[in-house]
Amino acid sequence: MDGMLIVNNLAGLLIVTSLLVIGTHSVMASARWYALQSLVLVGVFITLAATQGSTELYLWSVSAFLTKVVLVPLIMTRTLGALADREGLESWLSPAWMILLTALIVLLSWFAVSSVHLAVVEPLKPALAVSLGHFLLGLMCIVTQRNILKQIFGYCLMENGAHLTLALMASKAPELIEVGIATDAVFAVLIMALMARRIHRTLNTLDVKQLTALKG
Repeated sequence: MDGMLIVNNLAGLLIVTSLLVIGTHSVMASARWYALQSLVLVGVFITLAATQGSTELYLWSVSAFLTKVVLVPLIMTRTLGALADREGLESWLSPAWMILLTALIVLLSWFAVSSVHLAVVEPLKPALAVSLGHFLLGLMCIVTQRNILKQIFGYCLMENGAHLTLALMASKAPELIEVGIATDAVFAVLIMALMARRIHRTLNTLDVKQLTALKG
């Protein structure tokens, strides 16, 4: 039961780091907060593995560390860190409204999972609510951020939320599934980062409000 409490507490930290990823006005800082969040996610996997006796989750934690803690932040900083674009880094929401909306998302997520009655997730409902809320926070990041780079981080947050849900619901799933998920995430981020770099090179901006016309 202590392990379940640790998992639920670590899941709460994911929400805090998500707010930091979304709210900071520096892409480099967002990459560091995302790396920290992914490290917390690795801690969740390890704790679940020890609590549930799942060898697969130990392998998940290794794969997640390599891809989410190391590769994705490295891709973002090396591919896009040199861009000087500062336009549109501000959210359409003020910090106060962002915190309020986050609390509402977590509350709604808790009501959504409260009707789930599965023995495997019964003591982990707070973490399951966080995983759903985390996915929705990533969606909020995509909607409220004007900078393309921050929207890429929104996708990363959504992927972390989905990843946590899978770990909670299917801790015995083969490690090949985890490798496939992690590989897809890395390639998706790489493709989006290269597209953002091309857009910046062509238009000298990453503000989505200025990308209103297609020329062909």
